[in-house]
Amino acid sequence: MMSSRRRSRSILRVTQCALRVATAGIALIATVAVNACDREDEHLQQLGGGRADRGQAAIRRYGCGSCHTIPGISGANGLVGPPLAGIASRVYVGGVATNTPDHMIQWLEDPRSLSPKTAMPNLGVTHGDAANIASYLYTLK
Repeated sequence: MMSSRRRSRSILRVTQCALRVATAGIALIATVAVNACDREDEHLQQLGGGRADRGQAAIRRYGCGSCHTIPGISGANGLVGPPLAGIASRVYVGGVATNTPDHMIQWLEDPRSLSPKTAMPNLGVTHGDAANIASYLYTLK
């Protein structure tokens, strides 16, 4: 028969082992989740079919920074529209459509097609430029 002292040590060892396994499992799940998020972000950038570097240039050309504060775009410190930092993590585009590459591109091409009363003007953004701008915006987590 096992003494109560040996039984306590045995229970302690089992508990410590279970704790190590649980901690390792949590670390593994967190790593997988973070990597999945990174892959999802890259996937969003590519879904629009654009290139983020061209998107930066298009943002400057269309003057988006006169209304929006946009990280990575010099002089883009406008206060009329919302700041675009973290737009890739937002649930909605323009406050009305789910944040998908298709909706983002549609919003950039013709904001009033999604929200007729929006203050955002239609700047005549081409589909190609909208795809590039969306690709850049999806880098802003």
